[in-house]
Amino acid sequence: MKHARRLVAGTLTAGALALSLTGCGDSVDPIERMGRKATETRSTPAPSGAAPGAASPSAAGSGSVAAADEAYKKWGLSGPLQYAPKPAVKPQIPPAKAGRVQVVDRIPVPADDKVVFLTFDDGAEKNPEFLKMAADLKLPISMFLTDNIASSDYGHFEKLRDNGSDSTINNHTLTHPNLRTLSFEAQKKEICGQQERLEKRFGKRPTLFRPPYGNHNDDTLRAAHECGISQILLWRVSMQINNFQYAEGSALKPGDIILAHFRGPAELKGTTETEMTTRMLQRIQEQGYRIGRVEDYL
Repeated sequence: MKHARRLVAGTLTAGALALSLTGCGDSVDPIERMGRKATETRSTPAPSGAAPGAASPSAAGSGSVAAADEAYKKWGLSGPLQYAPKPAVKPQIPPAKAGRVQVVDRIPVPADDKVVFLTFDDGAEKNPEFLKMAADLKLPISMFLTDNIASSDYGHFEKLRDNGSDSTINNHTLTHPNLRTLSFEAQKKEICGQQERLEKRFGKRPTLFRPPYGNHNDDTLRAAHECGISQILLWRVSMQINNFQYAEGSALKPGDIILAHFRGPAELKGTTETEMTTRMLQRIQEQGYRIGRVEDYL
């Protein structure tokens, strides 16, 4: 998706972060970035578990699930990916105010639980090779789709959802506006309209919503609630072309939600979607983290 506009700093709830579009080094123009706040780093990765043909990451029972040897080699990884099983008890997230939805910018996992979460936005790039990669590695991806960008081939994202990884399709508005510039009714139209289109196309109304650029206000929380959303999901880390951009510091932190985009060479300065994703997964491995499924923790 091609944007020419700069991002406006969003007014977020306590513990969330401001957004900007100044970009750095290898960042995509535009890539949504976060500014302020973070928590601490830690610990060591859990041991690997079973091979991929059996269960999806979230259905793993006990221990972590590893991608097959041939899959990780095929996609340029140094070893099998580690997946976090569904937690026995979901983390406690502060309840939303009446008539509002929760805002989550980080999953509150224990400090020694080195798990992060993959989310992809928009839907501009529809690369068949990425479908193969995600299926081979069984990547549990929470997709946030914008209708006027993704709807030219919703079937692509349906294949990604149905590849055995327990990936999900979620709401990212009809047209990707800066919601903070819109009235309550206009915001509700953007959010509820996409709820209806996704339900009609995929048979289910999402419960997760991501506002474009992360920009939201109280009207957004009210509108999302009236549209049947449970949580607004933000992020603490964004994947650029080669490296992560962090909210603060220079390393992943337990519970980080990672933002990436369905984008191709035109927006990634010649890099393909699969190459960008390989680099993202390599960075996760290098820091000793497992990959969790967002919906298992909410």
